[in-house]
Amino acid sequence: MQRRLLTAALVAAFASLPALAQQPAWPARPITIVVPASPGGAIDLLARLIGNKMTADWGQPVVIDNRTGATGIIGTDLVAKAQPDGYNLVLVASSHAINPSMVRKLPFDTVKSFEPVALTHVVPLVLVTSPAFPAKTVQDIVAYGKAHPGELSFASSGSGGAPHFSGELFKSLTGIQMTHIPYKGSTLAHPDLMSGRVSLMFDTVAATNAQIKAGKLKAYAVTTSSRAASLPDVPTMQEAGIAGYETSTWGGLLAPAGTPKAVVDKINAEVNRVLALPDVKKTLQDNGIEAGGGSPAQFGSFIQAEMVKWGKVAKDAGIQPE
Repeated sequence: MQRRLLTAALVAAFASLPALAQQPAWPARPITIVVPASPGGAIDLLARLIGNKMTADWGQPVVIDNRTGATGIIGTDLVAKAQPDGYNLVLVASSHAINPSMVRKLPFDTVKSFEPVALTHVVPLVLVTSPAFPAKTVQDIVAYGKAHPGELSFASSGSGGAPHFSGELFKSLTGIQMTHIPYKGSTLAHPDLMSGRVSLMFDTVAATNAQIKAGKLKAYAVTTSSRAASLPDVPTMQEAGIAGYETSTWGGLLAPAGTPKAVVDKINAEVNRVLALPDVKKTLQDNGIEAGGGSPAQFGSFIQAEMVKWGKVAKDAGIQPE
């Protein structure tokens, strides 16, 4: 009896082997990377750079799907609800970690609805004013703000993004008051900034570098912990005397929760390979972008740390989720 049962078990096991062998290796069909923003920004550039290299390496098309709206929520939600098979990814921006502090009821859980794959890039911000602004250093700006309460204003590319919250963090750490003036994109703010109609702005190095080098904007400090390669003579905020100040815009790939670990690890390894390629590194540097990288676990921890940081900034600024 035991021999017959053992024989039957072996037959069943061997019968399943062809079916397992027939399962195609991943990826076996096109991959979609959703970019929850319009074409032309940093996350769009990274998605296309990575997608092109994936296509060349894996032999499967990578489709870039731009889905704009609601500071990235609409496009991100599509992937949160997609099949967890690795064929649908989203390249989120730093607003992903800020949205919980701005939106009372998100259609997904910022952490639990996703598998972190890889941090793709970091974009330093830089504090800029018009050349005519009466300050030479960051400390001069702080002193001016304290001597002229209520006079300073700061522009941003829109409410809820890293440029907006970078200004709020500056207010919190320095104790000065500034009025937030949101624009529909950073380039629309630049004429008012250069004319002095708005006092200052935290904007990406990529968006301001040309105006800084042309003398149309004055740069005081970058917001990251190390100096920007494209602005080596501009100090960091911490070097400029604002202890504890560090912000950036960033991007990273997420997959739907439940995506197999082997698939996540394969995508992560490919992203790290692509980011180390000389031509990719040059493209990023030319656009004022710093390469990311690291493990899925590191990216997951980074997102949660960003949520805590921006949550405190929102609370200190009296910003209530709507």
